[in-house]
Amino acid sequence: MENLDVMVLRQLRDWRLDGRRAMLATVVRTWGSSPRPVGSIMALAEDGAVVGSVSGGCIEDDLIARHSRLGQAEMPSGAPVLVKYGVTADEAHRFGLPCGGTLELLLEFDPDAARLAELVAELEAGRLMQRTVRLADGEVTLAPSDAPAELVIDGTVLVNTFGPEYRMLLIGAGQLAEYVATMARFCGFAVTLCDPREEYRGSWQVPGVQLSTEMPDDAVRAFRPDARTCVVALTHDPKLDDLALLEALDTPAFYVGAIGSRRNAQARRERMIEHFEQTEASLARLRGPIGIYIGSKTPSEIAVSLMAEILAVKNGVRLPREMEVAMAKAQQGVAAS
Repeated sequence: MENLDVMVLRQLRDWRLDGRRAMLATVVRTWGSSPRPVGSIMALAEDGAVVGSVSGGCIEDDLIARHSRLGQAEMPSGAPVLVKYGVTADEAHRFGLPCGGTLELLLEFDPDAARLAELVAELEAGRLMQRTVRLADGEVTLAPSDAPAELVIDGTVLVNTFGPEYRMLLIGAGQLAEYVATMARFCGFAVTLCDPREEYRGSWQVPGVQLSTEMPDDAVRAFRPDARTCVVALTHDPKLDDLALLEALDTPAFYVGAIGSRRNAQARRERMIEHFEQTEASLARLRGPIGIYIGSKTPSEIAVSLMAEILAVKNGVRLPREMEVAMAKAQQGVAAS
């Protein structure tokens, strides 16, 4: 799978380029519990087709009924409209919102096809983009952005930042890497696997993953990790992992880590300090052992714990240190396998 926002915008672009009427809905505010965060988007075509989500499904059903021929309605035209759902307890129950949950949407009718095409092209090229909507008439302006930003809305404009896909560079093929790559793909990551060892790489079976035969440190440099990138070493081989990890630590990658026991993680740090002029401070971002403790024993369960940690870091969740220690103990046997 790919970045959900890009999927929504690409489909909306295609509908509009085909001359079909369509609407873009954006979650702009939430109060209490909400099924989807601020900034979430969905697109609705005049025939009732939907891509993306702003709730668990009930609000989508209401939008289809109100704004498409499938609901025996005509999609309106004109300036964007703000609508609220879940203001009362009855509405929250009707629309499937958690108790006390309320959300507000901005509905844009027939977004400009040329602007959508421009935005999608920039995102597909890997650029972070800021989309500004003038509330008075729906006019859209686009501008490059230096960093991800929260959605902002005031009395005159909506500003939403859209980013390219999150990326994952896996170092080392094998069963665990296959599980991690599969989960990462379903979570919207573009995945690249690097392994110069033909005996490991030759049996790779996960579709949609780009393969690299370079030495891992060269692959990291070529990958050019940014703030939407994670680098994960899974080989247990210092000749392959160490230099790649050092290269990754010298980038803005949001996550850099390596599998292995607590003992092996400590040995890795000592090697890097002794032979590569590193310090405890320069290695502060290096994660290892990796994963959230869930009592995992098998490669598939270890992949779940690893992917959970990556997503937690991506989403800004602070992980308790005791979880990391427990995971280290659980991985004692994994490092030796």
